[in-house]
Amino acid sequence: MWLAPAAAGAFLVRPAGSFVGMDTKELLFFLDACRRGDADDVAQMCSAFPQLINAADAKGFTPLIIAAYNNHTGVVQYLLEHGAAADAADRSGNTALMGAAFKGYAGVADVLLQHGADVHVRNGQGATALTFAATFGQVALAKKLLAAGADASVPDSRGKTPIDHARIQEHEAMLQLLTGAHQ
Repeated sequence: MWLAPAAAGAFLVRPAGSFVGMDTKELLFFLDACRRGDADDVAQMCSAFPQLINAADAKGFTPLIIAAYNNHTGVVQYLLEHGAAADAADRSGNTALMGAAFKGYAGVADVLLQHGADVHVRNGQGATALTFAATFGQVALAKKLLAAGADASVPDSRGKTPIDHARIQEHEAMLQLLTGAHQ
């Protein structure tokens, strides 16, 4: 999903392989509703502009990513039930699950995993959701990711595994969890 400049004040939103002329105000309002967690506005926007469900702003933030990053579990659930791509990534390759992992949003992570979010997706630096959970000491999230099949031995682009990140950050509980899972 990407936005390309069109006429002044408008963008072309490219959902599912087709171009749709779109005034930026609709997209910005939709993204703001997701940021605020306003379920009514999100539902109205999904109904009126279904092509925006996987649209992204200039940074690649989709409605799902914004709702997840702001811990709006109900909005995340609604978006996924209405066609949001669970593994959509921003321009850095970060997904909603990665955001939930580094912020410790267990409810958001549960909903994403229930809707098929892939624990193996890697961002532009080769990090997975487990890498973020390990780095930020989110033990409960790491347990969920491991239960969903995440691998603590997968290195990022610098050759560091989630185990290495836990060790560097001196997260002892995380280190115990990950080294136990790795054996």
